[in-house]
Amino acid sequence: MARIELRNIQKKWGAFWGGRDVNLDIADEEFVVFLGPSGCGKTTTMRMIAGLEEPSEGEIMMDGEVMNEVDARDRDVAMVFQGYALYPNMTIYENIRFPLRMREVPKAAQDAQVRRAAEMVELTDYLDRKPAALSGGQRQRAALARAIVRQPHVFLMDEPLSNLDAKLRQHMRVQIKHIQRTLKITTIYVTHDQIEAMTLADRIVVMQAGAIQQIGTPDEIYNDPANAFVAGFIGAPPMNLVAGRVKDRMFHAPGFSVPADLGDGPVTLGVRPEDCTVTPGSTALVGTVYGVEPTGDVTYLSVKAGSGLIEVKADRDYRAALDSPVEIALDHARICLFDSETGQRLR
Repeated sequence: MARIELRNIQKKWGAFWGGRDVNLDIADEEFVVFLGPSGCGKTTTMRMIAGLEEPSEGEIMMDGEVMNEVDARDRDVAMVFQGYALYPNMTIYENIRFPLRMREVPKAAQDAQVRRAAEMVELTDYLDRKPAALSGGQRQRAALARAIVRQPHVFLMDEPLSNLDAKLRQHMRVQIKHIQRTLKITTIYVTHDQIEAMTLADRIVVMQAGAIQQIGTPDEIYNDPANAFVAGFIGAPPMNLVAGRVKDRMFHAPGFSVPADLGDGPVTLGVRPEDCTVTPGSTALVGTVYGVEPTGDVTYLSVKAGSGLIEVKADRDYRAALDSPVEIALDHARICLFDSETGQRLR
């Protein structure tokens, strides 16, 4: 369908960066997720790919052709937004059919294409209804079907599930990924929800302040974060980040004593909650119980160490009294160390 290349993209309004030295290759048929907090530049980057924003510098290429001067309507991309953007006076059938009418597809072919798209998103029984008669999830599926029916070279999706409740989001994630795999269309998906990113993406592009922080598969981003920002943004709960010092090959912080093969100096230690284990007699982390949150399949334990809190994933049956002492062992093979000033990973 389409290979997309971003070459030295810059986008700036005054002191605000919408894109800073953005370089990215997106393979044909790949599902790439732009992930980051609000204002990080992910939507701006997607809008530049769509042709709705012009880069201040750099080149946007599709299949080897520079697209900077190509109008948005001629880029053959289909967009799905957070706000469904359905025409309220039209039935769902007419909403889905609208792109075909605009492209003057022969009427004889329109019905089959509309019904095929509706079947893919499980809306066949709702085609004669208007958007107001549908639930939020059904309206989002209608917007997705309208994008599908165009058979574009690229799907661009901007926070399409953020208006839905948790159960519907999970269902729609499965549908979107299945449809993308079936149609084999290059897809760029923008979200601030790291669960969506982890479950949907072939690769994740983590952004902050207009700049790419890391590009990798979900496993690479989660298990091997490039810096403290990525480590603290990915995960639910995210990675614990503890400021301390290394002295004589040991990391020290209030409650912590962990081997660290580094020279002396300030360091930030990172460890994920699932890599912490309640182990009586351990000296790696010694603190007191600050909170216990049973969730059914796991118990989240908050441990107070010095003035900070460490999140631990404990056994589902674990219970403890508040303020009681607790010892936590750490999986040393999964500890990350970061430069305290730059936040960059120390290898």
